[in-house]
Amino acid sequence: MSFPVLTVLALLPVVAGVLVMFLRGGLAKAVGLLASLLVLVLGVVAFVASVNGTDMSEKHQWISSIGAWYALSSDPLSMTMVLLTVALVPVVLGAEWHIGERAVQAGAESTAPLPTSMFFGLALVLEGLAVYCFVSVDVLLFYLFFEATLIPMYFLISGWGGPRRRAAAIKFLIYSLAGGLVMLAAVIGLGVHSGGSGQPSFLLADLARTSFDGSIGRYLFVGFFIAFAVKAPMVPVHTWLPDAAEQASPGASTLLVGILDKIGTFGMLRLCLGLFPQAAAWATPVVLVLAVISILWGAMMAATSKDLMRLVSYTSVSHFGFMVLGIFAVTTPSITGSIFYMFNHGFSTAALFLVLGFLVHRRGSAQIKDFGGIQHSAPVLAGLFLVSGLATLGLPGTASFASEFLVMAGAWARHPVYVAIATIGMVLAAVYVLRAYKRTMTGPEAQPETEMVPEAPPITDLVGREKLVLAPLIIVLLVFGFFPRPMLHAIEPAARATMSQVGMSDPQPVVKEGLK
Repeated sequence: MSFPVLTVLALLPVVAGVLVMFLRGGLAKAVGLLASLLVLVLGVVAFVASVNGTDMSEKHQWISSIGAWYALSSDPLSMTMVLLTVALVPVVLGAEWHIGERAVQAGAESTAPLPTSMFFGLALVLEGLAVYCFVSVDVLLFYLFFEATLIPMYFLISGWGGPRRRAAAIKFLIYSLAGGLVMLAAVIGLGVHSGGSGQPSFLLADLARTSFDGSIGRYLFVGFFIAFAVKAPMVPVHTWLPDAAEQASPGASTLLVGILDKIGTFGMLRLCLGLFPQAAAWATPVVLVLAVISILWGAMMAATSKDLMRLVSYTSVSHFGFMVLGIFAVTTPSITGSIFYMFNHGFSTAALFLVLGFLVHRRGSAQIKDFGGIQHSAPVLAGLFLVSGLATLGLPGTASFASEFLVMAGAWARHPVYVAIATIGMVLAAVYVLRAYKRTMTGPEAQPETEMVPEAPPITDLVGREKLVLAPLIIVLLVFGFFPRPMLHAIEPAARATMSQVGMSDPQPVVKEGLK
C-alpha cells in the first residue's frame, strides 16, 4: 500500500495526546476520547486488512551508515498487539473520566492529582509509542520506542494515585532503565556483528540471515532477554510491578500491565527466538524454570495479598509465566496460545483493575479487610468482579481458558514435567480469585478500620458510564471464550513463522504398537 497506514496509526494518538495536554475541561476529555476512538477504528480496519492479506509494511532509509531503517510491518503478531493496544486505551479514558476532579486519599495524606487532560494526553502518547514498538521491524527503531514508552508511563504512575506513587514510579523507571541499558549493549553488539562481513543492518529480515552461533549469540540473547524479563515481568526482576500497581491509578495500572508489559513477551518472540534460535535452545531449561517459578510465586503472593491492587499485579506475574512457558516450549499450539494469552490477558486484567478501582474509589481503601457484603448494596459491581475473576482464573467459556489450554497442551509435548508443576498455579488461581470474592463481596457488610473512612456509607452500585466501560471487556472475554477461532486464525501464521525461524517442527505423537 502507498498510504502509510501504520505511521498514521502510531502518530495520530501521539499528536492528539500532545494537543489534549494543552486543553482543559470537557473539551480536553472529548477530544482525547474521540481521538482514541478514531485510532480504534483505524486499528480494527488495519487488523482486518492484515488478516485478509493486505501488506501495509513501510520501509525507508534512516541512517545509512549504520544500516538503520524506518521499517514497519503489518505481520500477524504485530497487528494482534496493535489491536489490543487501540482497544484498551478508549476503555481506560472512559474509566478515568473524572480522575483529575476527585481527590485521591491514601493513609492520612491527601494528594492533589494533575488535570484530567494530562492523563488523557499521556495515555494517548503512550498508545502511539506502544504501537510503534509493536510494528517496528528495525531493531534500533524498536529500541528507541521501547525506551520512549517509559516517559509517559513514568508520569502516568507518578501523577495520580497513592501517597507513595512517586517512589513507585522511580522504582519502575530504575528497573526499566537498567534492563534497557543491558539491551542497548546487545543492540550495539548486534549492529557490530551484522557488519562484520559487509554492510551493517538493523533490519530484522537482514539479521535473520546472519549467523549468531556460539558465544556471541548467547551474549546477545541474554542481553535482550534480561530487558524483556524486566518488562514482562518475571521473577526475580518483578518487584517493581506490585508497588506500581498499588500506588498508580487503576487506569495507569491497566495501561502498564495490559499494554506496556506485553512488549516483554512480544520481544521474546520477535527477537530472542527470531534472531537467536540456537542460544534460545541453550537457555530454554533456565527460562522454563524461571517461568514456572513466576507462575507459582505470583499465584502464592496473590493468594496471600492483603491489598486488592497488589493482588491483581501478582496474578499478572503468574500469567506472564504461562506466556513465557508457551513461548519457550516452541510448539505451534504453545506459541499460538501464548500470543492469544497476551491478547486476552489485556482484557481480563483491565476488567479486574477497573472494577476494583471503582470499588476502591467508593470505599477509600484497597485493603481486603475493609470490605464485605458488597453484593448486597452493589450487585452489578459484585457480579462483574466475579466474571472478571473467573476469566482471570481461566474458567471454560472465557478467552483465558482457550489460551491457557493451548499453552499447556502444546508445552506438554516437549516439557511435561514443567507443565505438571505449572498446573499448581492454575489451582492457586481459583484460590486467590474465589477467596478475594468471598471476603469482599459475601457475608455481612463491613466497615473499614482506617482512620481515613471511620464510618463509610454502603457501597453504591456502578453508574451507567462505569457499566459502559466494563461491558466491552466482558463481551470480548466471553465471545472469544466461546468462539476463539477467529483470533486463532489470525494468530496461527505468527506461530508458524516463529517455528520456521527457529527451524523446529512440532513433536509427533507416539502411538504404542498395541493401540494401533
